[in-house]
Amino acid sequence: MKNAVVLVSGGMDSAVVLAIAREQGFAAHALSVRYGQRHTSELDAAARVANAQGAVAHKIVNVDLRSIGGSSLTDDIDVPTDADGHVIGQGIPSTYVPARNTIMLSVALGWAEVLGATDLFCGVNAVDYSGYPDCRPEFITGFEALANLATKAGVEGSRFRVHAPLMRMSKADIAREGLRLGVDFSQTVSCYQADPDGRACGHCDACRLRAQGFAEAGLVDPTHYVELRIG
Repeated sequence: MKNAVVLVSGGMDSAVVLAIAREQGFAAHALSVRYGQRHTSELDAAARVANAQGAVAHKIVNVDLRSIGGSSLTDDIDVPTDADGHVIGQGIPSTYVPARNTIMLSVALGWAEVLGATDLFCGVNAVDYSGYPDCRPEFITGFEALANLATKAGVEGSRFRVHAPLMRMSKADIAREGLRLGVDFSQTVSCYQADPDGRACGHCDACRLRAQGFAEAGLVDPTHYVELRIG
């Protein structure tokens, strides 16, 4: 089995990506990043997901993005919700964390070099998302080019590939794919401001997109929402 590094946040998307990597025959090394996010219960979820899906290893790397702030996930800024009139897809919301996906993929790339792996998996999505610039196909293409330019392995002839299998899927598609792969979504946490027990607020973009996706797929969302309104 070929080694691969899979970014696992603890949310539904990365859980499905990990299952896809396993189905494709990779020995999946799950990587999570404690970057100073307010919703650290997702890291507990990442550990549960990695263990349940048979990851070869699960590593949590600390990167202090709270020290630079600039995001409602890493700074003392309110997370935008439907309650304050925030509309998903209009502009780039404050939940965008500057350079987060670039940094996470860079850490994954470093671990991949150590493992002798050339495959990275991540759960970025350009359909049902909040407008983040580092969730677009152009970003993945650009990072893949960087990976092959800026590494010892790349210079010596290895070819890195960044897999983003959910890029063109809707949240409903992702929910259905997870069902097909046997993903236990009750183990995941998607909320931007989940409490320490993983209970979701029901009003942030992540909650609204997740709940709508399950509803459109005709599936039951096992998330415990404190309060939820769809539509």
